[in-house]
Amino acid sequence: MDQKAKDHFEKANEQMRSANDELYKPQEDVVTFKVCKNSLFAIENYLKGFISQRGYNTDKNESLDQLMERCRLLDKNFNKIDLNTIDCSSNPDHNRFCESINKVNSCFQTADQLQNFFIRHRIL
Repeated sequence: MDQKAKDHFEKANEQMRSANDELYKPQEDVVTFKVCKNSLFAIENYLKGFISQRGYNTDKNESLDQLMERCRLLDKNFNKIDLNTIDCSSNPDHNRFCESINKVNSCFQTADQLQNFFIRHRIL
């Protein structure tokens, strides 16, 4: 596997662990910003890892929606992944974050769905 792709996948897995650890705290102790950012960065790194693995470069300014569209062009199975639950998926900066535990849980669930997709398809 290409080193750049491997680096993206390793970062994504680490970010998923961090978001997951945060979600297992009592609800009043959860730092939603941490869950949100780690989930978003995990999604970004999984998508960039896939694109890199296929031999293409990515731009740091690409939004999650743009990265997903590129992945869908490379593999139609990505049509099964829905980013619509993430309000900031079209924002390449994604400096906005969710404060509601339900909203960050939704972002985490999308990241988890993507991670499981990669495992099922033996990409990870």
